[in-house]
Amino acid sequence: MSWLSRLPVDRFLLAIISAAVLASIFPATGIGVDVLDVATTIAIGTLFFLYGARLSPSETLAGLRHWRLHVTILSFTYVLFPLLGLAVVAIVGPLVGPGLSAGLLFVTLVPSTVQSSIAFTSIARGNVAGAVVSASASNILGVFLTPALAWLLMSNTGRVAFTTSTIVDIMLQLFLPFVAGQLSRRWTAGFVNAHPRLKLVDRGSIVLVVYAAFSAGMREGMWTQTSWSSLLVVLGVCVVILAIMLGLTWWTARRLGFSRADAIAIQFCGTKKSLASGLPMAGVLFAGQPLGLLILPLVLFHQAQLMACSALAGRYARTMSE
Repeated sequence: MSWLSRLPVDRFLLAIISAAVLASIFPATGIGVDVLDVATTIAIGTLFFLYGARLSPSETLAGLRHWRLHVTILSFTYVLFPLLGLAVVAIVGPLVGPGLSAGLLFVTLVPSTVQSSIAFTSIARGNVAGAVVSASASNILGVFLTPALAWLLMSNTGRVAFTTSTIVDIMLQLFLPFVAGQLSRRWTAGFVNAHPRLKLVDRGSIVLVVYAAFSAGMREGMWTQTSWSSLLVVLGVCVVILAIMLGLTWWTARRLGFSRADAIAIQFCGTKKSLASGLPMAGVLFAGQPLGLLILPLVLFHQAQLMACSALAGRYARTMSE
């Protein structure tokens, strides 16, 4: 059983699972709900401020000279992924119910990861500079594109209704903190980047969002609205979506004449979906909706992509060294 110890199950994911289990057993009730709502709002705003302080728009713009690479990656993230999500939901939606099917579609709308996309590209000896620029651009654009795509593609699900209140919440909790972080980089970027322990604030905020989501779900009878068979179907669908995108990104990159290093960056950046950005966005976009089942597919997809990309990166690295 030593292979179990080698599986990339990170502590962050374990913390998220623990928060979901804790909320399922001891959900917030009474005045705790109001306190949790305020704490979650502050945490999300802080999280996106730190995102803005970390991401360098000047470096992203400078790196866009390799525009074919970045357009290809962004097209997978924000065009092909959503189209695949719509197709998948049309097929399996009746099998898994509205909450999980909405969650599957939302998975395909969120930005790419930053840290793991770059790390796997580096391990596989791909174009690391290109991965840095594309992953950063994906997250900068995602602050605006993910809410727009959610409104465009999910309005008919009844999950997203862009009222004046929703738009104000998105501005106050996502856009303004992110823009403030970008504008503050002159004073904050050095401090934020020099203190990696600040990522504990990021992760703590996300764990808090998960606890709040599952607490609300328990108060609304979340687990009575689905079954274990539906959860297994969702897990299988996440694996299928990931496999399709891994194959499609590699095939397309090579057909378009990209080098092996560029193809590796396209594959790892174009197939990843960010748990760190997606969960807080869901908390804002779907405020007032049952979130427990909606965010579950993103958690499952996150672990599947870690395992698959870890295996692929190691394989590419071994191939290069032979």
